Amino acid sequence: MAQTLEHLTRKNATLTSIRSIVHTMKTLSAINAAPYEQAAHSIEEYHKTLLQGLAAFVYRSGGISLLTESVQPHTRLLVVFGSDHGLCGNYNELLANTVTDYTHHHPIAKQHILCIGSRMANSLLEQDLTPDVILMPPASADGVGRLAGDIVMRIEQLGRGQSLAELAVTLVFTERAEHGYQETATRALLPLDKALLQPAQRWESRSLPDYTMNADALLSSLIRNHVFASVFRASAEAMVTENATRLALMQQAEQSVDEQLDAVKQDMSNVRQDEITNELMDIVIGHLV
Repeated sequence: MAQTLEHLTRKNATLTSIRSIVHTMKTLSAINAAPYEQAAHSIEEYHKTLLQGLAAFVYRSGGISLLTESVQPHTRLLVVFGSDHGLCGNYNELLANTVTDYTHHHPIAKQHILCIGSRMANSLLEQDLTPDVILMPPASADGVGRLAGDIVMRIEQLGRGQSLAELAVTLVFTERAEHGYQETATRALLPLDKALLQPAQRWESRSLPDYTMNADALLSSLIRNHVFASVFRASAEAMVTENATRLALMQQAEQSVDEQLDAVKQDMSNVRQDEITNELMDIVIGHLV
């Protein structure tokens, strides 16, 4: 009995330590998600302003024929936002499966993969997909902007010397779904959606839009900032979802540990009761003898 009680005591101490770690990870996930969520919301508002600016440009120019030409891209860049921190289930594996399905259904002459996270790179390698570039995920909300700027710079380098319509850029990330679930998403960033380049039927203001700066410079700036905002939004949303996934898993783990702790404590109580009963029986028998 003594050995069994000693074993249960060690198991209780181990489970208590694990529960403390799980609770800490759960708390950190909840705290870390908030700044990324605020960043995602802020960039959405900024992106709305950019799209209004692009709509105003198209309204005044009557459409952009150069960017709406039907050109089949021959180069594609897949930007995959994975997790590099662990404790979030099969997060990277689901993204790798999505990338594999996408490449099979959208074949192209030249394909490049820009991967966020070394663990994400390993998941892609398991699917026989080799990333050309591996970047580290942001360690804080401040790092999202730096990462987005780096990605935009690499997109510009890849598209240098060719028409914008000849380069395809697709973002692959995980985003929040209804009822607290998550889902993988693929967003075509380039070529630009034709809906963004069509003049509005009616401008929602009594003051018609206009601009004074050079048209080419304005268009270049609008498109570059549209790309930056889209990449920033995908990165921030991926980080929010990663932390939300880790939070949900830690909640499940905490509940499981609590159930095991209750069972161990019940076993310890039963063992102690048996020991007390045996000691009392020894006393009674010794008295009768």
